[in-house]
Amino acid sequence: MFKLASGALFAALLVSLPTAASAADTHHKKHHVRKGKAAALHEAAAAPREQLVRRVVMVHGRRKVVYQRLLAATPAMPTMGDLAGLNQTRDPFDLKSNVALVLDQNNDQVLFEKNSNVALPIASITKMMTGLVVVEAQQDMNEVLTVTEDDVDRVKFSSSRLKVGSQLTRANMLHIALMSSENRAASALGRNYPGGRPAFVEAMNAKARELGMLDTHYVDSNGLSKMNVASARDLARLAMAAYQQPLLRQYSTDPKAVVEANGHPMQFGNTNHLVANPTWEIGLQKTGFINEAGRCLMMQAVIEGRAVIMVFLDSKGKQSRTADAGRMRKWLEALKPAGMSTGTAAAPTYSTGM
Repeated sequence: MFKLASGALFAALLVSLPTAASAADTHHKKHHVRKGKAAALHEAAAAPREQLVRRVVMVHGRRKVVYQRLLAATPAMPTMGDLAGLNQTRDPFDLKSNVALVLDQNNDQVLFEKNSNVALPIASITKMMTGLVVVEAQQDMNEVLTVTEDDVDRVKFSSSRLKVGSQLTRANMLHIALMSSENRAASALGRNYPGGRPAFVEAMNAKARELGMLDTHYVDSNGLSKMNVASARDLARLAMAAYQQPLLRQYSTDPKAVVEANGHPMQFGNTNHLVANPTWEIGLQKTGFINEAGRCLMMQAVIEGRAVIMVFLDSKGKQSRTADAGRMRKWLEALKPAGMSTGTAAAPTYSTGM
């Protein structure tokens, strides 16, 4: 059952918010997309505003007053976590994420938590469930899928390197959906499931129920909708289930890869720069971002011999989610007592009591 805070959050979900996304996961598409009146009004409202700044300069030894046009900074839109008041929660590490959870993968021991039972939009972390459903359905990974107009994002107007008509194998679609958070690839995967997209979304929700993800609900396969929600505790369950699939581990942690699209090679990179960092041992990961969700990260890592699941939701700042992961890593490294890798020693736990 949803917690009280989760109920307040779903009430907040009814509030109409601007839904432009701009990050590695979803970027504004400025050309080749025909927007409706509502989208055009939103774009105009979100456009940077100019302001005149008075400056005094020296020209040929004389003082001269000039006015310079500068773009005024646009205030950040509140996330669903902010609207639910989660940004008022403080923690000992000064995390930039409104929600955090660190879990021992071997014994399910909660090592650290912050608002971990609150259901929030999870953006492209959705794609990990997409991958799990595809793999468990044992669909032909060599089947060639085609990107169609139905895969074009009409919600956030996000860009994509996959043009309508692009043809890739299911394996390549899954690879770039997990590694590069390719929205059209994730959409095509759901559309090419037996029964189409509605059946795929139902399979996602059925799998969530099977895993005991009681605070989770999906409405699409790519995470562009703010109605894809889950708690950090639910996402830890998803991470542990997905970790059992070698293909999901490989595809989500490849730093970069070249895939064939219409017979031509295309290179894609990982949205999580930590996978290319040799000081990290990451076995599974997925990032996410839409305005309503903030920046999100779910991953499995081995720290000082201990396998842990980390989840960070609703983080502020482009590098904040990985910086929070770094803070938690340093804490785990510093507190490691003798025998921690065997799971016999308890680690301090921080909880907000939610």
